Amino acid sequence: MDYSYPFSIDWSTDEIIDVVAFFEGVEMAYEKGIKRQDLLARYRRFKEIVPSIAEEKTYFREFEEESGYASFPAIKDMKTKSDDEIIKVKK
Repeated sequence: MDYSYPFSIDWSTDEIIDVVAFFEGVEMAYEKGIKRQDLLARYRRFKEIVPSIAEEKTYFREFEEESGYASFPAIKDMKTKSDDEIIKVKK
């Protein structure tokens, strides 16, 4: 992993940590899978920090450009699965 995570300098340290945890969850969805509940909790916290859809898309795009991992497929899969399922996105 030789890339940086998108964040705002206006966020607190805890908010930056939580946003990075969300993007790490997206990485897990591609690499080995992540429990739906875990990704959902991370996404809900992300949305508390980034409530704007436009901002969300900007951070998703920045993360994809840096890492190659698109967040939207993981979120889409998360929204369609039930609680006990594993989110695993194919690259």
